[in-house]
Amino acid sequence: MSTGELASAGKLEPGDLDLVAALQVAPRAPLAAIASTLGVSSSTVSRRMARLEADGVLRVIGQLDWSVTGHGNPWHVWVNAGAGSARKVAATIAELPESQLVATTAGRADVYCAVQAASQDAVQDLLGERIAAIPGVDSAHSELVLRGVALADSWRLPRLSDDQLAALRAHAEADDVRTEPPGELTEDALRVARILREHGRITAAQLARELGSTQSTAYRLLHTLLDRGIVRPRVEIEPRLLGYGLEAVIALTVAPGSIRTVSESLARHTSARYVSIVAGNSSVIHQGVFRDEDGLAEFLTSDLGALPGVLSFDVSVLLDVRKRYWRDRTTVR
Repeated sequence: MSTGELASAGKLEPGDLDLVAALQVAPRAPLAAIASTLGVSSSTVSRRMARLEADGVLRVIGQLDWSVTGHGNPWHVWVNAGAGSARKVAATIAELPESQLVATTAGRADVYCAVQAASQDAVQDLLGERIAAIPGVDSAHSELVLRGVALADSWRLPRLSDDQLAALRAHAEADDVRTEPPGELTEDALRVARILREHGRITAAQLARELGSTQSTAYRLLHTLLDRGIVRPRVEIEPRLLGYGLEAVIALTVAPGSIRTVSESLARHTSARYVSIVAGNSSVIHQGVFRDEDGLAEFLTSDLGALPGVLSFDVSVLLDVRKRYWRDRTTVR
C-alpha cells in the first residue's frame, strides 16, 4: 500500500511515523542526521520525506510569532449556528484571512475557530460584525488569549528512545515559548519570516536565491529569526494520520490562584497540542489530541480531576477541521 493509500486509510507506516517523530524534535535537521538517528539509510529517509510531502500528508512550516501574523493576541471563538448551517458557517469563516483554525464541533458550540485581527481597529469589526453577520450564525462567544503556554510545535509523537531524542536535540532550535516582545523587524526580516512560514526547512543558500542576496546575508536573517524564536519550525500533519482519532478543545474555569499551575501542568500533558491562558468565561484552554474516546475520558476524569483549582470545564470535540494554521485542510489526505 502506498503512502497516499495509507493516509487515505487513516494511518501511516511505522517508518513514516518515526520520521514524523524525528522531525517534530528537529524540524530543520539534515536528513542524514535523522537517518543516522533512526538507524536507516539517508536514501530511505529522503524517499519517505519526498513521498509524504508529495502526497500532501506532511509539511515542515514556520510557526510565526503573533506579532508577525497580525495585531495582538488571537481570540478563541465559539459559534452557535442555525439548524443545518454549521458546515456552511465553518466554510465561510475559513475564507476569512484572519482565521487560523476553523472546525465544526460537537459540545459547547457548533463551530470553533481561532482568529487574529489585522489591526487594533479591526478587532470589533471582525468579532462583532463580520463573524456575527455570517448567514447561519445565531450567536458567538469570544475569549482573548492572554498567553500561549504550549504551542502546536511542542507536541511530540512518543516513538523515539531517550538516546534518539538526545541526538536529535543537538540539531534543534530552542523550544521554549517566547515571552519577550520581538521588537521591530526590518522589511527583509519580515520577508524571510513569510518565506519560512511556507518552507520551514529552507536553507541559507536557497533563501539567498529567493531574496537575490548573498548567502551570508540570508544566513544572518534566517538565524536571527530562528534564534529569537520569531519563527519556530514545526511539522504540519493531521493528528488522525498519527493514530490520534479524537481532537478536543477543553475550556476550563480555574480558581485564580491556580491558573498558572493548571496551565503549566496541562502544557506538560502528552495530549497537549495547544494550551493558553484566556480572558473570558474560561481561564485556560486546552486543545488536546487523544487516541480514542477512552483516552479523552481518562483525561477528563483522572488527569483533570487530579489538578487542584479546576472548578469546571466545557468540551468541544472537533468533527471536521476546515482550516489549520491558516491553511485549508479539506484537501489533506
